Amino acid sequence: MSSVVDGALSLGLGVSRHHLSSMTAPTPGSPLDRPSSLTPPTPIPFHSSHHRALLLDQHHQTVASKKMPSLSGTYGSAGIPAVCHSPPPVSSNPENNACRLIDYRGARVAAFNVDGRQLICLPQAFELFLKHLVGGLHTVYTKLKRLDITPIVCNVEQVRVLRGLGAIQPGVNRCKLISPAEFDVLYDDCTNSRLHSIHLHTPSLYTNDTVILLLI
Repeated sequence: MSSVVDGALSLGLGVSRHHLSSMTAPTPGSPLDRPSSLTPPTPIPFHSSHHRALLLDQHHQTVASKKMPSLSGTYGSAGIPAVCHSPPPVSSNPENNACRLIDYRGARVAAFNVDGRQLICLPQAFELFLKHLVGGLHTVYTKLKRLDITPIVCNVEQVRVLRGLGAIQPGVNRCKLISPAEFDVLYDDCTNSRLHSIHLHTPSLYTNDTVILLLI
């Protein structure tokens, strides 16, 4: 009986091994024996125009970063002068904030004594003496820059005092001071510019014919 069972088991194992070998071993011409028909993807060509556009964009970014002014020092990283800022306001203390009216060019002008210097209110002086000569305060500041004159910035208390005296308009929250000697230089510059402009645009009183007649 045991010999029959052993024979059946041997027969079953043989059949199983033959079946597995027929399943795993590829036959000639089967899909497993054929070479793969898949080809690697074709790379996208990198056009020269696209490369030039990328390089140009990088160049523009580099130039823009170099032109950005540096606020930390006088000159930026590319040697370009930094943005100019106004000097800090006058320190607020009782001596600097004491305002008085002085006689200047025949008018009463508000003035402060800052660090031993007498400074007058620039907007008030403009309204009194320069308004008929120049277009506005922006022209005055341009002239001061050309003359190498730097006005002094008022502190908050000085601005409040000037508003109370009527030296500046109620809504103004910034003001600058200048010494009388510096304002004299500014006034002379504005006057000379005005006279030069009038001389260029005013026709001559006598024509050439009139001069000839007078000489005869």
